[in-house]
Order: sequence, then C-alpha cells, then structure tokens
Amino acid sequence: QVQLMESGGGSVQAGGSLRLSCVASGYNQKSYCMVWFRQAPGKEREGVATINHNGAITYRASVKGRFTISQDNAKNTLYLQMDSLKPEDTALYYCAVTEDWTCPLPSASYSWGQGTQVTVSS
Repeated sequence: QVQLMESGGGSVQAGGSLRLSCVASGYNQKSYCMVWFRQAPGKEREGVATINHNGAITYRASVKGRFTISQDNAKNTLYLQMDSLKPEDTALYYCAVTEDWTCPLPSASYSWGQGTQVTVSS
C-alpha cells in the first residue's frame, strides 16, 4: 500500500522560501513518477513539478527558476525547494506517485498524500 506524508508547509512573506518534504513508502521504486501538485481555493489542481525514476524533471512554467524538485532515494523522500515565493503560490500542496514513469498530467493513476498548506502574503 502506497503511503505519502507531506510536511514543511507554512506562512511566509513574498520573496521568502520554504522546503516541502514527502516521505513515501509502498511504491514501485523501479518504475515511478513523483509529482508535486497544488490546489488553490476555487481553482483546479495543477501539477507543479515532476521527477521519475530516471531522474527526468519537469516544471510548470510559472515556477521554473524558483522551485526545485529533488529526491533522496536512501530516505524515500521527495522534496520541493520553493524560493522567491509569490502570493499566487498560495495553495494546498500535495505529493503524488504513479507507476507510469511518463508522468501523465492529469491522471487518475496517482496515489496521494494529505497535503500541506503554503500561504504567501504580500
């Protein structure tokens, strides 16, 4: 059974930084895609950054150059370093994993964590 637990959210002022973590277990470590999603109130859930078992990485255009996705395989932990935060980054951030290493977005094949709130004030 896949289990994902996010942490690291909080409230910061614009221009600040946060690092989100997601401890994962029960997933197929030979074939996977891990994704950071976010959902703001009244908006659809959107993919922010992806990384697969080959280390291939993609970013949403609006976060390129500000966010960095990484993973520590020894700790089964996914990270999202968020710098130069903007008020429009305010959302509930989720990590998710699927065995489909092509990282389809959107997809119903993901397992989800419970989310961690990020609030950026101006």
